[in-house]
Amino acid sequence: MVASASMDPVPAEAAVTEGDGRSSNSQDGTAPRLAFDGRGVPSDVLGSPADELDQRIAAAVEAEASAMEELLFRLIEQPTTLGNEAGGQEVMREAFRSLGLEPAEVPMEAEVLRAHPAAAPFDWDVDGKINLVAAWGQDRGGRSLILNGHVDVVPVETEDGWTRPPFVPTRDGDWIYGRGAADMKCGLAAIVGAVRGLQAVGLEPGGRVLLESVVEEECTGNGTLATVLAGYTADAAVVAEPFGAAITTSQVGVLWFQVRVRGEASHAAEGRRSANAIEASYDVMRALRGLEAELNESPPPPFDRFTHPINLNVGEIRGGGWASTAPDECVTTYRIGSYPGMHIRDLQGRIETSVAGASAAFPHPPEVHYSGFSSEGYEIADDHPLVSTLASAFARRTGEPPALVATTGTTDAAVLGMLGETPAVCFGPYAERTHAANERVSFPSLVQTAQVMASFIREWCGVAG
Repeated sequence: MVASASMDPVPAEAAVTEGDGRSSNSQDGTAPRLAFDGRGVPSDVLGSPADELDQRIAAAVEAEASAMEELLFRLIEQPTTLGNEAGGQEVMREAFRSLGLEPAEVPMEAEVLRAHPAAAPFDWDVDGKINLVAAWGQDRGGRSLILNGHVDVVPVETEDGWTRPPFVPTRDGDWIYGRGAADMKCGLAAIVGAVRGLQAVGLEPGGRVLLESVVEEECTGNGTLATVLAGYTADAAVVAEPFGAAITTSQVGVLWFQVRVRGEASHAAEGRRSANAIEASYDVMRALRGLEAELNESPPPPFDRFTHPINLNVGEIRGGGWASTAPDECVTTYRIGSYPGMHIRDLQGRIETSVAGASAAFPHPPEVHYSGFSSEGYEIADDHPLVSTLASAFARRTGEPPALVATTGTTDAAVLGMLGETPAVCFGPYAERTHAANERVSFPSLVQTAQVMASFIREWCGVAG
């Protein structure tokens, strides 16, 4: 067993802070006791003590630590931003082949995706992009399982805040740094390590296990949707997002949209008589902040544990081209969350009403355009067999139950759970600074995540020697 404070159970005195529920930054350079920030509740599943086979499995996974670190380094070296995912998928193809598996390619077919009513809209080229699915084991009467991770990462806006090059993996003590180290190439390494450990003990699952490496989780979820449309579903799924000691059972939906405001170009000398599109966009922002406030007034459980669960983000703004000219156009890109049970079209209607209300005096009506995430919120019952079985595997490894948490972000668990009819949760290593400079993952927690996953496969699918 690899000791990892980040996988420790949840103390009653856990502090509540803001964030997406994945982590709270440590203060002294070590991984904190918690892999979340206190908004979860401990599972009531204690499980039985680890038996001799569990101990053998854990030791076999621990023996694969160097291989997991090497795989994570190779993945971080690939700058797998949107449109550049191919290099990362080649690394994962080799990793799956090292397990004796030949992964199937699931292409991103634009026409097929656009024809699906729940697919996220997109306005970029997906030709040539593939997802990988490697099937392990045969149906011997056990339950089937998907282990899912994404290879794509968010862009590095500027390297100024990085103390190390973002795509040069670095280990410093227990921490591994680099873009994607946390979100979520660490999860892919843990998946491979769990399978390698079970194989080293001479075990195969009693039900089919699908190992998935997908694209476009960071912008649409359409990569995992493509696998669902290709027929890859199962009795349950674990998405290896970096939530550490927590099992994520509830998540918000996420919607991306743009607002295009048109003004009338004029010389700056005309002053306030000009219709400045950038300044007019401020009114739209204020109106959307009002909608954000409304959505946070009475959060439903479990999001009532957060003081501000629904977040509007102004992610990008484009407008103007000359200091002495009032711009005639400004395009602003937003992200907003929504609760499980809130339909996307209803949220879009509220956005459009807010924008229209703010723009009555504009010379031209603003245009709202949707591209990227269009995901509804998702939740699974805390007492679902998937949750209790994974909690039992965690408890056998650590001696204490994990936390069950909600997150104010979204993951591919929603795609699998709602569109693939595959009950899904998130469970993965402890990480910090996701989407930020000096992104990092606690390597001991990665190894322990793989140990828990391997024990879970044993219990969920059954195993045969």
